[in-house]
Amino acid sequence: MTSGLRFLKGHGTENDFVVLPDPDGTLALTPELVQRLCDRRAGLGADGVLRVVPSALEPDGAPYADQARWFMDYRNADGSAAEMCGNGIRVYARYLVQTGLVRAGALRLATRGGVKQVDVSPGDGPVTVDMGPAAVGEPVDVDGAQATSVGMGNPHAVVHVDSVAALGELRTSRLDLNVEYVEDLSPTAIRMRVHERGVGETRSCGTGACAAVVATSLRTGTPRGTEYTVEVPGGTLLVVWREDDTVLLTGPAVLLAEGTVSAQWLTA
Repeated sequence: MTSGLRFLKGHGTENDFVVLPDPDGTLALTPELVQRLCDRRAGLGADGVLRVVPSALEPDGAPYADQARWFMDYRNADGSAAEMCGNGIRVYARYLVQTGLVRAGALRLATRGGVKQVDVSPGDGPVTVDMGPAAVGEPVDVDGAQATSVGMGNPHAVVHVDSVAALGELRTSRLDLNVEYVEDLSPTAIRMRVHERGVGETRSCGTGACAAVVATSLRTGTPRGTEYTVEVPGGTLLVVWREDDTVLLTGPAVLLAEGTVSAQWLTA
C-alpha cells in the first residue's frame, strides 16, 4: 500500500459502502482497517466495505469459482465478515458493469451466503437480485416482543409495530441478529427501520426488506408472487416472495465518488 489504497463510495437506498477493488487478491482487509475506513469522522464513512476480488483468489469464494468469477467480500462497519448484503450486492454489481468487468444484464456473483443471480439494468437503472430462498424459523424474543425469524443468508428477526416513527432511537439487546421493525401502510406496502448486526441503525437493509416482506406475508396471508413496496429511511425497495420460496429484491445502486486513501493515513 505504499502508493495508497484505491476506493469508490456507493450506496443502495442510502445504505452506504466503501468499495475496494482487489483484482489480484492481495489486499489484507483486517477488521481494524475496515473500522477505520467506515469511521464517519476520521475515515471515509460507511455502513460496510465491499472488497471486489476474483472468487478463485479468496478462500471463502474458491468453492464457487466455477460458478461465479467474482466474490463479494462484505464486511460490516465493525470489521466482522457477513454472509450477504442485499443493498451491497447491487452496488457491487453496478461497479463491475460501470468499470467494464462484466456486461449489463444477468450475472452470477459469489457471496458467503452462496451464489446469487443479479440482473443489472443498463445505465443507472435498477438492479434486481435473486436472494435465494427464505428460511422461516421459530419465533424469537426481541426485548419482550415476539419476532418472526427469517434467514436470508444472514439472520433476521422481524417485529410488527403500529408506527416505526414512534420507536425513537433504535436500540436492541439482540446484537446477534438483524432486527427489522415493520409498519403496515397498505396490503402491499410496508415501512421499515432496521438495527443491523455489527453496524447499528442504518438507512436501509436489503436482506432486511426481504425478511420483512416474508414475515408480513405470513402474518397477513398475502399470496406469494405479490410485489411489495418497502419504504425505508433511505428510499424505496421492491420485493417479491415467489412460490418457490426465493425472494427477488429490486432497487437502486449508486456509485458517487472514487479516489485514493493516502499511504500515510494507512500506516498511521
